[in-house]
Amino acid sequence: MNIVEKFEAKQLDKLKATKEVPSFGAGDTIKVNVKIKEGTRERIQAYEGVCISREGGGINENFTVRKISYGEGVERVFALWSNRIDSIELIRRGKVKRAKLYYLRDRRGKAARIAERTTGHDIDKNPVKKVKKAKKAKKAATK
Repeated sequence: MNIVEKFEAKQLDKLKATKEVPSFGAGDTIKVNVKIKEGTRERIQAYEGVCISREGGGINENFTVRKISYGEGVERVFALWSNRIDSIELIRRGKVKRAKLYYLRDRRGKAARIAERTTGHDIDKNPVKKVKKAKKAKKAATK
């Protein structure tokens, strides 16, 4: 490991201690709260959309979020560890089979939808408990 890599690893450890980033990937719907500076004031603006790619590594990692605004597709690339990002919220997980979802650029309406993922990696450890609780609640409601 050379000097630059050691320095970047140390900086990344500092950033991870101060900032909490959820594990997300392509296909997930996320809300990125971005700090916007207007003159002397600073405010936070939410940018919600589908993550269509995540690339890079370490401190240089970035991700692309796509949303539809007034019928027009808008994409924005964010640096994951940027000071401009206040927080990232995971809204829902998407069920996709690839890492880059650039094909969504050509799709409109229902064709551009992504199914929700309810099982698999990074999902609640024991989803069976949720199903059992729901069945019990349903049974109790019918009695």
